Amino acid sequence: MVLENDIFLDEVHLKLRDEVKDFVKWVDPNLLRAMDAEEVEYPYDFYREAGRRNLLGLRFPKKYGGRELDWLAECVALEEVGLFGCGLGCSWSMPIIVGEAINVFGTEEHKKKYLAPILKGEMVSAEGLTEPRGGSDFFGTNTVAEKDGDIYYLTGEKRFIAGAKAADLFLLYARTNPDPKVPGHKALSAFLVEKDMGVEIAETYGLLGFRGMGTARIQLKGAEVPAENLLLGENRGREIFNRMMLPERLTSAAGSLGTRTALELAMKYANMRKAFGVPIRMFQGVSFKIADSLTKLDAARALIFTAARQADRDPSSYETRRLVSEAKMFATQVGWEVVNDAMQILGGIGYTQVYPLERALRDARLAVIWTGSNEIMQLIVQHEAYRKLMGGNLEKERDIELDAIEAHKIAEKVYE
Repeated sequence: MVLENDIFLDEVHLKLRDEVKDFVKWVDPNLLRAMDAEEVEYPYDFYREAGRRNLLGLRFPKKYGGRELDWLAECVALEEVGLFGCGLGCSWSMPIIVGEAINVFGTEEHKKKYLAPILKGEMVSAEGLTEPRGGSDFFGTNTVAEKDGDIYYLTGEKRFIAGAKAADLFLLYARTNPDPKVPGHKALSAFLVEKDMGVEIAETYGLLGFRGMGTARIQLKGAEVPAENLLLGENRGREIFNRMMLPERLTSAAGSLGTRTALELAMKYANMRKAFGVPIRMFQGVSFKIADSLTKLDAARALIFTAARQADRDPSSYETRRLVSEAKMFATQVGWEVVNDAMQILGGIGYTQVYPLERALRDARLAVIWTGSNEIMQLIVQHEAYRKLMGGNLEKERDIELDAIEAHKIAEKVYE
């Protein structure tokens, strides 16, 4: 039983979905168990096989190993991979995220040296945004980069880096303008930093979920980064960061659709489990949870696919920024609620390790926090909506204030 919706998809997307489903079936359940038990530090076999099957970074040019597909294709694939939870979903998504920076802002040499092996699954990449003194306050970055000749020396720390222990390449941001009076959004730069340039693993985290991904804090003690590994130019990190939030958040949103498998599990269970002589799906307390979860997932999928279409149309627009933020906020919250309701339907057995719901619950809790907390998404959504409303051509729109019976009483409209 599968609960996908095909209405947005053409033959290319449907064929791709079947291809990803085949890959998902290939994954050994023992890998999931070993990751959750923290017996592995990174899912190398999963990552390499995805690269071997040409499934990483579907949107990127064929000459670097991509398929030149669209954002909808990435989202379709991520829904299927998302059934594993955040860990393998992140391993799959990181080439999309770091690859975006390289493909859009990198040089031809960057693409040959880094993007191509990433898409083949031969090079593991990671992104460092969060610092010990700040998460959502990205532009308050304290990591600094000082240039001496053809070398930038990076000093600072980044934490909560997924895949840090396995990464060969890091996308990192550092302050290149030392003047404290210059705000962060005008002072940061982005660098492609190879591990052996001076990246040290300082701390590996024990996490509630999202295990087996080598999540760590790194230290940079004068890491030596060649000037050619600067992306776009000095003090232009804001442009890269703003673009990077598209793949960061759209992949988080699409991966959350994988929680549909928790719902499928709960539906099967409710059809077999009996209480008072009948299957528990016959009780409204259960059936209404199923109906609500189905509706939420369908709504989330429609919003994600709409955001994907918009991202293909104009990846840098304010409208894209709003829709992608809405998708991340809504879909990750839906994922959390769906898994919770699935566990409630199973009752006590759902709280055990007999079923994978407890692991899904621990993973889903992370999705509403990372890649920008959902509270930050709310700020962005309303901000961009106001920007469009107040900057739009209101003369083309109907003024509904005039529809009020006493619309003529202008003196009653007091704002200050």
